[in-house]
Amino acid sequence: MLNQQARGFVAGLRRSRFVRDRRGVSAVEFALVAPVMICLYFGCVEVSDAVAVDRKVSLTAAALANLSAQVTTISANDMTNILDASGAIIQPYDASKLKMTITCISIDSTKKATVKWSVTRNGTANSGTMTLPSALAVANTQLVLAEASYAYAPTVGYNITGSLNLSDKMYMAPRQTSPTYNGTACT
Repeated sequence: MLNQQARGFVAGLRRSRFVRDRRGVSAVEFALVAPVMICLYFGCVEVSDAVAVDRKVSLTAAALANLSAQVTTISANDMTNILDASGAIIQPYDASKLKMTITCISIDSTKKATVKWSVTRNGTANSGTMTLPSALAVANTQLVLAEASYAYAPTVGYNITGSLNLSDKMYMAPRQTSPTYNGTACT
């Protein structure tokens, strides 16, 4: 008897005006799909923005290393110009969130890497000994290490991820001779 009543109810629904009326179907479908599509759109925008910033951080590290490794003497004014020029790469993003460090490393005959000088903007200067990748630890040589990092805060997903620290570093051998900074040699 219950089964017969259920069949009668379904048959009644099929005949009802409510079931036959299709005018609101697209509005309901849109209401279900729109939030998902909006989230996907904003997610793609955030990911592409983060990739753009990460690329600019890598370019900044490369510029720091390149500009520092091609000269033999760097004055305080020259270093300010190198940091300014490299920091301009991050535009249109906020340059105050960018940390840049340039370090000159001397490697002795026992392959011990020692920081001879280090200059930073918004970061921490390196000092003492450093651990280098084994392929770069060549006895009696010098390296210029350029580091750049950026505290990226997503616009939409900040509550989910918080601030993301995007960073890159580049080692470069001096082009002519190891650079001297403010009278401090790198040898």
